Amino acid sequence: MAAMIRLFRSSSSPYSRYLSTAAVSETVKSQSYPRNPVTINVEPKGKTIQWVFLGCPGVGKGTYASRLSTLLGVPHIATGDLVRDELKSSGPLSKQLAEIVNQGKLVSDEIILNLLSKRLENGEAKGEAGFILDGFPRTVRQAEILTEVTDIDLVVNLKLPESVLVEKCLGRRICSECGKNFNVASIDVAGENGAPRITMAPLNPPTQCISKLITRADDTEDIVKERLRIYWDKSQPVEDFYRSQGKLLEFDLPGGIPESWPKLLEVLNLDEQEHKLSAAA
Repeated sequence: MAAMIRLFRSSSSPYSRYLSTAAVSETVKSQSYPRNPVTINVEPKGKTIQWVFLGCPGVGKGTYASRLSTLLGVPHIATGDLVRDELKSSGPLSKQLAEIVNQGKLVSDEIILNLLSKRLENGEAKGEAGFILDGFPRTVRQAEILTEVTDIDLVVNLKLPESVLVEKCLGRRICSECGKNFNVASIDVAGENGAPRITMAPLNPPTQCISKLITRADDTEDIVKERLRIYWDKSQPVEDFYRSQGKLLEFDLPGGIPESWPKLLEVLNLDEQEHKLSAAA
């Protein structure tokens, strides 16, 4: 924990913050995808930001956080990846984590903080500054710990209907050789409460990966639904925690990456920055 506290505290003074909390009452001009008014001020690439991505298992936190990490030049730290890396290791936590994950339960605060502290310590040694956290905090206690040691600028809460989440999770595949992720689900679901239909094309693997696809052990319908139930039970207080601070941006994904990514950039005031980077490339 000492490394985590040093890193978080050291980032509070030399760098500018990216969310103008004084302007949270202004409305983000958009369509129906964000649920609440938050104004985000993003400065040029290379500055330090401290963002959090929330959302149910399978919603796509890692995909969008990773893309923003590349766009903004800050590390993407996914607690799910930290857990999976530990599971692959022969470390002291691997057996305990395997039992927890295979039962669809949430990993304890103590274990998550242990893994996150180790990751931040390694990043600090490499000169990393700032972060986009993915999958943390998942409890109010975790959120309180973050608040004690740093100022989170923005919390992006990604939303999808349960039926879509289940289909997405059951369609996930991993190539056992190259390690890349794919999704064989073809989703076409009616929107809730009069919202437009949600369609997502499959992310099919190339020919050389087809025979090597594997499914995660915890991607069964019963375990996926149990993970969603546990997440929803615990997520509402976390959302309320950040909503009360004017830092929560709720974003209803309108579809797959081609539909959602441009709209997310628009809400985050990053669409022009991506255009500049694309032109420069």
